[in-house]
Amino acid sequence: MLETLAAKPGATKRDLSRLLGIKDSDRIALKRILKELEADGLLEGNRKRGYTQPGALPDVTVLEITGQDPDGELLARPQRWESNEEPPQIVVVPGEADAALGRGERILARLSKGPDGYEARVIKRLGASAHHVLGVVRVSGQGVHIAPIDRKSRTEFSVDARDRAGAENNELVLAEPIAGRASGFPRARVVERIGSMDAPKAVSLIAIHAHGIPTDFPKEVLDEAERATPADPRGRTDLRVIPLVTIDPEDARDHDDAVWAGPDPDPANKGGHITLVAIADVAHYVTPGSALDREAYKRGNSVYFPDRVVPMLPERLSADLCSLKEGVDRACLAVRMVFDANGRKRRHEFLRATMRSAARLTYAQAQRFFDGKPDAPLSLIAKETAAALLPIAKETLSALWAAYRTLVKAREARDPLDLDLPERRIEISADGKVASIAFRERLESMRLIEEFMVLANVAAAETLEKARMPLIYRVHEEPSKEKLFAFSDYLRTIGVNFAKGQVMKPGVFNRILENAKSGPHEKVMNDVVLRTQAQAIYDPNNLGHFGLNLAKYAHYTSPIRRYADLIVHRALIRALKLGGGELTDRETQRLGKIAEHISMTERRAMAAERDSTDRYVAAFMQDLVGARFEARITGVTRFGLFVRLADTGAEGLLPVRSLGLEYFRHDERRHALVGDRTGTTYSLGDTLRVRLAEAAPLTGGLRFDLAEAGALNTITRRPAVVRPRSKRRR
Repeated sequence: MLETLAAKPGATKRDLSRLLGIKDSDRIALKRILKELEADGLLEGNRKRGYTQPGALPDVTVLEITGQDPDGELLARPQRWESNEEPPQIVVVPGEADAALGRGERILARLSKGPDGYEARVIKRLGASAHHVLGVVRVSGQGVHIAPIDRKSRTEFSVDARDRAGAENNELVLAEPIAGRASGFPRARVVERIGSMDAPKAVSLIAIHAHGIPTDFPKEVLDEAERATPADPRGRTDLRVIPLVTIDPEDARDHDDAVWAGPDPDPANKGGHITLVAIADVAHYVTPGSALDREAYKRGNSVYFPDRVVPMLPERLSADLCSLKEGVDRACLAVRMVFDANGRKRRHEFLRATMRSAARLTYAQAQRFFDGKPDAPLSLIAKETAAALLPIAKETLSALWAAYRTLVKAREARDPLDLDLPERRIEISADGKVASIAFRERLESMRLIEEFMVLANVAAAETLEKARMPLIYRVHEEPSKEKLFAFSDYLRTIGVNFAKGQVMKPGVFNRILENAKSGPHEKVMNDVVLRTQAQAIYDPNNLGHFGLNLAKYAHYTSPIRRYADLIVHRALIRALKLGGGELTDRETQRLGKIAEHISMTERRAMAAERDSTDRYVAAFMQDLVGARFEARITGVTRFGLFVRLADTGAEGLLPVRSLGLEYFRHDERRHALVGDRTGTTYSLGDTLRVRLAEAAPLTGGLRFDLAEAGALNTITRRPAVVRPRSKRRR
């Protein structure tokens, strides 16, 4: 009997009857034997679900991914495990489509038992587990509880001593709900200890685990990165004599793009310019099918938090070999573009080259030069080198600024969507706490780099289309009819006409935004227009880019931190026969799946970054509970108002119950709450004085009440110590 079960785990009573040749009345004896074996602890299960020996698993079962071992192998455990013993560890052998499996995902798998334990091969992906809770352990006189980090969860979980797994107070854990209740609370057991909430970077740690973002690189990936050596300049175009410069945020750790411009000497192009956009040649180091490639695909992109970066590539590449460091030879894929005096492109060509950055500049340094302050320090390298490079950097900046002024003419003629969306900057002190929250200054030097990158991206898409080479586009469809109807309804409530049936162009929205300037709806109009837009995604089909008002567009300029750009680089290498690391036939057949996956990882990163920011803001605001602020209504629902503070951009909920005793009706068309008795109306864009009633750093939630008139509180904080982090996505 036991030998049969060992060979056929999960066999039912009927299966055992057939395998053992048992018929008729002998089945009664079989039933008795099964009960005896179960009572003796020699088998588990029942006649319907099937029997197994303790510690054994059926051939096919549902598993949950639990993480990776030091060698990068995916590990899993059975989703259903009723034994008191620890479940066996299972190594998942990924197939071609399984590279993106992450912690918490469930799979239907076929198991095989070898000398080192179980191996699983994926039959079907079942999605994320709904049976785990991420929360913080709270130890008190009432026992041990887990407070979930999800702000939608209203219930804490009780944890028995035997289910605590050694977790201490204020420790972030992954828990599994179990049957029963204790003192009125549902029960749970700790399945993984993640880290102390008292440690620096704990806030981003929550977001990383909540969204299943991979952090540790497998050993084979790190080993492969360490074996990499600088690219041989032979066979490449030599751009080292051209004074390309990098212009980035001051806290950038990697530099994947460099720019240069100069007047076009061609008499037929009077007033025209030649520009160079050189991008790190990541494709030279991350080749199709390699361990680095599999891990980069899995991650999809780098993820940026206020206190850390989770990179797509190991630091050996992202911050060293692929980073266009000042004064160091680096491999690049460059595009040379020629523009006329009105900023219209005449032609372009791609080069696989070697470059040497002449200077590493920040946006602020470049802006000081553009503002007519050429004596401001420009270089961040050693002083003895800076003296020699300063004139070169100044010359390049002067030519860049001249070229940019002509490119602006073409951009204005194109009339892309022009939203004013200020970005918050959260500065973290040395102890990991929030020192300050402020809005980043929007500089023209940033716009210059953005325009150069947009034009390089367009050139990549045009080249690949002309070569009939499959690629992944960055697409942004025009707003849906449903969103346009809602937008039109809102505009009508504030006296603005909007024809629903008109041909939609970004310029239509730009005119509305321009007309709203200096008026009461200026601030909220940017939010409303943004919400009307579709979400940009990656797609192998060219659907155009509505926001940029471009017929074809691809991401080419950030291969260090976006897998989409790496695919475009490989496509260019193949189309133009530029050497090794080209796009493979297998990749071209999978472009649809790749695009879908990296669109998902981008959404995942955005959600994690947003959650992390919300928690840091809530932590910053915790000491200000009771303070009064000026706020603007940014959202209206039947249960309350979402408001945003003017000074920090912090957002939270003002519940409808705090508006007074009368009943407030939600007017969806007007985006307003209207009092039935008094007619008091709270509409989108209105300004209010509010009092901070609650700040919950664990969930990132803020709750406000209406406040009486009074002076705004003056907020002061200790000086900031900014932790370095990579350049933001464009």
